[in-house]
Amino acid sequence: MSPVAVVTGAARGIGAATVDRLVADGWHVVAVDVCADDPALDYALSTLADLEAVSDRHGDQVMTMVGDVRSQADMHAAVSTAVDHFGGLHAAVAVAGVVKGGGPLWELDDAGWDIQFDVNVTGVRHLATSAVPVLLEEPSPRDGRVVAVASAAGMLGLRKLSGYSASKHAVIGLMKALAADLAGTGITANAICPGSTRTPILEASAAVYGLASGEEFAHQQLVERLLEPEEPAALIAWLCSREASGVTGAALPIDGGLTTS
Repeated sequence: MSPVAVVTGAARGIGAATVDRLVADGWHVVAVDVCADDPALDYALSTLADLEAVSDRHGDQVMTMVGDVRSQADMHAAVSTAVDHFGGLHAAVAVAGVVKGGGPLWELDDAGWDIQFDVNVTGVRHLATSAVPVLLEEPSPRDGRVVAVASAAGMLGLRKLSGYSASKHAVIGLMKALAADLAGTGITANAICPGSTRTPILEASAAVYGLASGEEFAHQQLVERLLEPEEPAALIAWLCSREASGVTGAALPIDGGLTTS
């Protein structure tokens, strides 16, 4: 049987690239995205057309689902869909994330703070809470995987992005603690920490600093360019593989050298 993953935030950016990479590696995927804007954010989120474009590329290997990571019921439904439609679950990949900034911490309103923690942190918890009991149902030796997308912001303190930075630090702590909870089970839990990547959320970050585009972040990275979504997606796919069985509780940077100093 082909391995099966649930990927959130799957309609565009790193999430869509992760679906593409997992399918190329022989996985079946339940691709989940909220496909709706939120009044707490200053930029447009993905659309149903974005999500359908992902499934259109892959036919029967991908099943799409509109769902909100802030809803535990939606994450239970996504995991159940993986089991019922594809016959099991082997990896849960939490990519869904949002950013809200523009001023110092004391000027960030509760709505901006709350949506970042609700999506970026509680959303990861909801997916893991739904997925891990199913991963544990597999007989030993198990090779289940939980991967969450944090950020280089989870290793730094970023001006005008206090809520985002704090939420991504929390994602790293959450995955390290989950890895400890999973000790000895054969299931791993890891976070990846992308730097500036060519995605819609980077354009939203650029707007926080009054920049014309996300391209202006390229000089901050030692590679002197933006990352492409396929690059963090490749790391996610490797962490989902059997070859990565020795890696757990890690926060792996893929940031073009952004956090080297």
